[in-house]
Amino acid sequence: MTSYIFRRLLLSIPMLIGMSFVTFMFIQLAPGDYFDSMKSNPLISEETIERYKAQYHLDRHPLIQYGCWLKSLLGGDLGYSFTWMIPVWDVIKGRLFNTLILSVSSILFAWLIALPIGIYAAVHQYSWRDRFFSFLSFIGMSIPNFFFALLLLYLASITGILPLGGMRSINYPSLTPFGKIWDLLRHLVIPTIVIGTSSVASLQRLMRGNMLEVLRSQYITMARAKGLPENRIIYWHAARNAINPMVTIFGYELSGLLSGAALTENICNWPGLGSLMLEAVRAQDLFLVMGSMLMGGVLLIAGNLVADILLVWVDPRIRYTSRV
Repeated sequence: MTSYIFRRLLLSIPMLIGMSFVTFMFIQLAPGDYFDSMKSNPLISEETIERYKAQYHLDRHPLIQYGCWLKSLLGGDLGYSFTWMIPVWDVIKGRLFNTLILSVSSILFAWLIALPIGIYAAVHQYSWRDRFFSFLSFIGMSIPNFFFALLLLYLASITGILPLGGMRSINYPSLTPFGKIWDLLRHLVIPTIVIGTSSVASLQRLMRGNMLEVLRSQYITMARAKGLPENRIIYWHAARNAINPMVTIFGYELSGLLSGAALTENICNWPGLGSLMLEAVRAQDLFLVMGSMLMGGVLLIAGNLVADILLVWVDPRIRYTSRV
């Protein structure tokens, strides 16, 4: 397993380089750049703009620009954000932590709800409870995230139970350690429910289908013929095999949340990496876009690697050979 992980990490390097190159070229295809907005500011001279371009090699051919950025990246420098006027890593590191908090919260919310419901619906196939959960899953998959977020924020404004956005309250610095944790959890509720609802709907249906397929297997029939308790058959034998295909989906959840959470983060005013990437693209902040994309690629590769490791842990029959 150690050699397999090492090979995967080596293969991730050309993947990240390819992703960064395509992203860089697409940004170059867009009309204009960040300096166009600076030119409209009378306080910024033309000489200052030209000095910025020369300093960061933005006055040269796009391929040379990409080569210079890649060289700086190998030295641990993600570039400079013209919007924030600080290095890109200083902008991203705080947002990355916020996104990981929201991602972990949404994944736990989705999986802890979807898996038991999927198992329960499969065991009670074609019952009114199965049809009820199927109906809820259709609603969860069809409702737009932005509309659901606005609806929850409206309900929060009426009830006053939950905050109306952001990550922390105004009095956060004066709170006790427990109060800070509680304040963060209250701010997490709405974006977690919004992002996790669509995942619950899809994961529940996938788990139900996998469970139904496993329950029709011969070894389940044999286990029942031996007189094993039904709960042991369902939760020990059937569920463990039905969850194997679900583990591979986990790798895409972490990276999928990055792109799917951007609009929700903007509506809920959550200071995450998804909203930062959207702001960077709109401002045409080249190096900030590249840094955000790179973090998204790292999350994608890390998520898939974690999924492979979890798959071996869940199913001991799976072993990775020496082949790549």
